[in-house]
Amino acid sequence: MTLKKILTSCDLYLKKISLVLCVLLPFFQLRGRAIADLSILFIAISFLLYCIFEKHYRCLLRGWFPYALGLWGVIVASSAINGSTHAVLEAIALLRYFVFAKALEEWLLNSTQKQQLLGLCVTLAGVWIICLCWEQYLVGVNPWGYPRWQDGALTGPFFKPRAGPPLAIIMFPGLMIYPMRMVQKKDLAQKLAGLALMSFLLLTMVMIGQRMPALLVFFGFFLCAMLIKTTRLMVLLATLSGFVALALLPFISPPSYDKLVLRFFEQLGHFSQSPYGQLYIRALNMVHAHPLLGLGYNGFRAHCGETTYVYGIPQFAHMVAGQDIGAGCTIHPHNTYLEIATTAGLSGLFLFVCVVLLWLKKLLLAALASRDLMQAMLFITVCMLFWPLASTSSLFTERTAGWVFLMVGWGLARARLLGPAHAPQAGA
Repeated sequence: MTLKKILTSCDLYLKKISLVLCVLLPFFQLRGRAIADLSILFIAISFLLYCIFEKHYRCLLRGWFPYALGLWGVIVASSAINGSTHAVLEAIALLRYFVFAKALEEWLLNSTQKQQLLGLCVTLAGVWIICLCWEQYLVGVNPWGYPRWQDGALTGPFFKPRAGPPLAIIMFPGLMIYPMRMVQKKDLAQKLAGLALMSFLLLTMVMIGQRMPALLVFFGFFLCAMLIKTTRLMVLLATLSGFVALALLPFISPPSYDKLVLRFFEQLGHFSQSPYGQLYIRALNMVHAHPLLGLGYNGFRAHCGETTYVYGIPQFAHMVAGQDIGAGCTIHPHNTYLEIATTAGLSGLFLFVCVVLLWLKKLLLAALASRDLMQAMLFITVCMLFWPLASTSSLFTERTAGWVFLMVGWGLARARLLGPAHAPQAGA
């Protein structure tokens, strides 16, 4: 065997193993996050080996990836200046997520069949969450005996209220894709069935009782109506049914109504004094004190208790006066853009915004040019993931990053696969 044949054989086996891990990743994200993290690392390393074996370096020097490398470099530099050795090592390890997304785009999801297989597994993961949420609502506990959370949220397959975020991410490419196809049929029965399924999915998000995932899914429905005109009427009717479900919550699920509606408006009315308002003020004070490079990986968590970052910006001083110093402290600032700003400063935030805009541009142009329904669903999902006015989990924890970079990589891979010559399918 020649060296070239050996390398080709190694690349083939690595690609097969990587594909299996990628397809199973949605299940690992739900019930095996350590395995999910190792899977992402394996796929990233396998792709880099492929680039070395095949001398395929150009893909790492074009598009969004150089901006991502710049962001990663700023995070590592800031962590080295402000953080511990552990923070620097964690910052270095963040590169795996960007390489993972690039691997899906350029190497792994390079056929329709592979993407369909991933889509099926995403669908099954979403169905599993929905079934367990409704089981908990109807029976009182999930299969592991856990009841609803203290605030009334349905936890589905989890112990804590974590069913909403993954279901919101899965919603459009994994679940909404089917009723969207149904309402495009000429048969009235199929249209009505699709409308019923859309309404059920929106009702489930409302019943789960987590505010931000529910709001983002409503936002996603709005984008559906704007982007795909052939389904506009049915999507608007389904959205109307979601508002009807909200109005009926006091009767069908009082705990969800209390959290989704009453507590939501209560927090909005006194936002600066709410836990979220205090977090955001603390984060802005940190950015004000370290505008260029931020505080490095985990910088918010490490420094939020310091009095320096309580009264940093004079305009916010009256909003934190009399508050407990711990009111603005937690492990992250609960907003992706503030997290990047506190981690890598305004320079890192600029690079991050460039990366996100390049992702959105590529996905949107592919959706409009091809009129492919799945591409539109993936674009909507990425819009939801990076909507700036949202309370979010930490971007660089595996629970969030695994889903985010899986969806981004899938969307980019599909945009690359469709190409400019793809035939219209969905009337986007």
